[in-house]
Amino acid sequence: MKKNTKIALHWQILIGMLAGGLLALLMLQFSWGKNFVLDYVKPFGNIFIKSLKIIAIPLILASLIKGISDLKDISKFSRIGTRTIIIYMLTTVLAISIGLIVANIVKPGKMLKEETRIELMESFKSQADKSISIAQKQKEARPLDAIENLVPDNLFLSATDNANMLQIIFCAILFGFAMILIPEEKTKPVKDFFSSLNDIILKIIDLIMKFAPYGVFALIAGLIVEVPNSEVLSALLVYALCVFAGLTILMGIYCILVWSFTKRSPKFFLEKMAPVQLLAFSTSSSSATMPLTMERVEDELGVDEEVASFVIPLGATVNMDGTSLYLGIATIFIAQASGTDLNFAAQLGIVVTATLASIGTAGVPGASIAMLVIILEQAGIPEAGLALIFAVDRPLDMMRTVANVTGDACVAMIVGKSVGKLHDIKEKE
Repeated sequence: MKKNTKIALHWQILIGMLAGGLLALLMLQFSWGKNFVLDYVKPFGNIFIKSLKIIAIPLILASLIKGISDLKDISKFSRIGTRTIIIYMLTTVLAISIGLIVANIVKPGKMLKEETRIELMESFKSQADKSISIAQKQKEARPLDAIENLVPDNLFLSATDNANMLQIIFCAILFGFAMILIPEEKTKPVKDFFSSLNDIILKIIDLIMKFAPYGVFALIAGLIVEVPNSEVLSALLVYALCVFAGLTILMGIYCILVWSFTKRSPKFFLEKMAPVQLLAFSTSSSSATMPLTMERVEDELGVDEEVASFVIPLGATVNMDGTSLYLGIATIFIAQASGTDLNFAAQLGIVVTATLASIGTAGVPGASIAMLVIILEQAGIPEAGLALIFAVDRPLDMMRTVANVTGDACVAMIVGKSVGKLHDIKEKE
């Protein structure tokens, strides 16, 4: 019998990342190399991300409507929804707390030299001002605007922008509920349609992922040629290491939670999630990674579709544990660098503000920067200090996106186990 020698997807993606890095380093040796990568290589990475994003909303609509209508009982959905939201909130608070503890122990802001601080403030002032302007508009929102905005004026207009993910989820839940309340024989054609649509979208995901190594290759090459000078990077290395250490601790906690609640080993969990984590690292986008996350959670981790179809799309919107941890460390870093002392009450306020700010943060690269402005103002920290972190924000964004998608999968397994919807994966092998 002939053995299957096909290389696993996560190894293909990893090879693509390494090859992209080597190409970028090679091109930087030539005066024209940077422009060549940005003009002729990076666009293929952008095409890959867009390919994933265009199926995100159809995937949510099809899988969520199908999953809810299959429940046949609204009380079952209530159990899944309540447990999901509670666990998401708890893991978010935990992530922020880890970030604050790490930053207070290491004190990375105290290690930033004055001349480096001034250089960073000048170099990234325009980007900081832009983020402050965006955050200012968000602050002007009324207290109940977040709830009001859950209900769209027009579903089709909402479906044109992935940032409206919560509105799409609301409409899908409403549609699914209505199907439960109608006799099954009347909804069967619609249910069959969404079931077929879901299968088609999953097949599209399979086709797109065949090009993942090449897309990742282009994305990494484009990222590296845009990295700022090494002197600035070395000055911010301690801050970056703090974020990395915090995220590593958080990932370890995910593994412990999975083992404690589902009895699945950390090795099993991380191996199955490896392609998702590498894709998240490459794209810096929870939204772009979501189609693959759902596929792996259902097919490789054994979570039932009716659980995964709710937990994963919701998590891609409201469960930003990696982002929350980063917000905590970044706030303390900027405070220390600017000489602002934060007492216990102020840091407790950061936990509350960061928890609320992380909910609804768009799952796209750099979206958390605007949220950071709001937290800085609430804590009384100079907003201009935002310029201190822009130099290393993109690689850190890549790392925290990995934590975001891993947290979604962890919660999906826990919720699935708690409602009897976590299958023995050996049955599918």
